[in-house]
Amino acid sequence: MSDALPTQSLEIRLAARPVGEPARTDFETATIAVPDLDSGQVLVRNEFMSVDPYMRGRMNDAKSYVPPFALGEPLDGGAVGEVIASRSDALPVGIKVSHGLGWREYAVLDSTSALPLPDDGLPTSVHLGVLGLTGFTAYVGLFDIASFGPRDTVFVSGAAGAVGSVVGQMAKLRGSPRVIGSAGSAEKVRHLVEDLGFDAAFDYHDGDVRRQLADAAPDGIDVYFDNVGGDHLEAAVEAMNDNGRIAACGAISNYNTTGRPSGPDNMFQFVTKRLTMRGFIVGDSASRRPDFLAETGKWLREERLRYDETIVDGLANAPQAFLDMLNGANTGKMLVRI
Repeated sequence: MSDALPTQSLEIRLAARPVGEPARTDFETATIAVPDLDSGQVLVRNEFMSVDPYMRGRMNDAKSYVPPFALGEPLDGGAVGEVIASRSDALPVGIKVSHGLGWREYAVLDSTSALPLPDDGLPTSVHLGVLGLTGFTAYVGLFDIASFGPRDTVFVSGAAGAVGSVVGQMAKLRGSPRVIGSAGSAEKVRHLVEDLGFDAAFDYHDGDVRRQLADAAPDGIDVYFDNVGGDHLEAAVEAMNDNGRIAACGAISNYNTTGRPSGPDNMFQFVTKRLTMRGFIVGDSASRRPDFLAETGKWLREERLRYDETIVDGLANAPQAFLDMLNGANTGKMLVRI
């Protein structure tokens, strides 16, 4: 390895498993030596990393669809960066890639674990957001899991966040006559309607969610994209038309709950209205990625799909960015510029 290459790398580790809402003391920073590369490996200088709600679940020592983060070890997650050293013909020095070893300045990984970014003229950060896992989650959840059709009225909770903001726009682009979003501030409500083209939106702090959704959807809803759970799910079930569909993407209202969260009190309406609710993990839909990239890329090139990013500078500030994201401080995708 050349003397010009870095010899040390800063990384963020999980210091303690959070009880309830995470705190800065649950994280620690460490500096490690950058190891030499083995055959087939590359060294990536990370430029951006993602902080996402699902990471909160991985901080618990509980069985899930992905292993929990290990105490005293660096966290991981989506990142994009530049290959600065390579022992792989597939990924030469200078190429930009996306991969799963965020939360660190430099990442050493097998070339098969990094995906070259297309030379599309877009900022590299979009491949963590609207053209990355975020946009793909919106696409699969809306079109495949919820079986959206052009006559469907759609309700999206957490609609100003990374996934929700894309879901609402995709529904309008595919012909929805009415898209409704919930958000956590008056400014976010304005953003949804005036900037993103939602037909209606409300601040869930302003009163009963059932009442606000009923006012926004007097003819009911056909699709609910659930990022929040709790009272939002309950309200959506109440507002559902017959044969309505729910895509269960997340339940951020319950992520920091220490006891058993309460469930909706109107579940019998699943029977009377013949409703369908399906949870999903977007990694199960890899075969749909080419379709997603083709359609979403076209919308971006035509400037018909808007994306927003909230960027925090400095790897040392990644824990606070994560905490802020859980508390709704972001509009669109929350990213850390490393």
